Amino acid sequence: MRCVLVINPAAGGGLSAKVVGELTDHLRAVCEVRTVIATDPAGTESAVRRAVEDHADVLAVVGGDGIAHLAVQACAESATALAIIPAGTGNDLARSLGIPREPVAAALAAAKAISTGARRHVDLGKVAGTGWFATVLCAGFDAKVNARANRMRWPRGQRRYDIALVRELIGLRSRSVRLETEHGVLDTEATLIAVGNTRWYGGGVPICPDALDDDGLFDVTVVGRVPRRELLRILPRLRTGRHVDHPAVTTLRAKSVRLGGDNGWLAYADGEPQARLPLTIRCTPGALSVACTPTHG
Repeated sequence: MRCVLVINPAAGGGLSAKVVGELTDHLRAVCEVRTVIATDPAGTESAVRRAVEDHADVLAVVGGDGIAHLAVQACAESATALAIIPAGTGNDLARSLGIPREPVAAALAAAKAISTGARRHVDLGKVAGTGWFATVLCAGFDAKVNARANRMRWPRGQRRYDIALVRELIGLRSRSVRLETEHGVLDTEATLIAVGNTRWYGGGVPICPDALDDDGLFDVTVVGRVPRRELLRILPRLRTGRHVDHPAVTTLRAKSVRLGGDNGWLAYADGEPQARLPLTIRCTPGALSVACTPTHG
């Protein structure tokens, strides 16, 4: 088995040489490993694409959802399995796959999956004209929170998203949105829309609490027009998934989604900017092979 290990050394506030050494040792115990230290997004993108082009059996990435998103672009619909060793702020894809959140434990789990040949085939979302996503595509208020959190350098972890959320509340506005699926058309005023291939975004928020990554469907959550005070009542429910019980929230499932409307919203997916609306998204069943123990997420 040949594995390419791509490491973002800045992840987790800076990975120590000791941790990097442990991660590498665990993988080398079960397969041939070539290690690449990625110092910037362009270098990371080049490294992951080359790994797949060279027909590596496994691409293992160490970092957060950013490096995982780049790896998904390379591994989608290929024979190379992706192994994720989370060491970032959100780690939402790792969470959905049931991967341990501590890097060394995750490396041990990846080594076990590689040695036993354990694989999961999970769905991916495809944004027409851009790329793939593995977790959630969002537009509206939550996308603006995501964008602000990405610009922030302090604090780390979930508090970053919480502070960004409070700041974006000041300029809260709903917009006209047209949501088209194979089941029909919904014209509505919306505060936010989330299209989930998996449940979580924003560092563990179950915005689409019933989403499964292998059912061939998106779960869509729409928060309608609500005043700031009412949104403040909804937000605490996000941590438990109970926001879907609020009368302002609509949920549906679909294989494809087109988001439109004259609102100027920029969509984010896997925490990364995609394109401004209108855009079309399709669910591609089983598009990604993951080296991990089978589990629902």
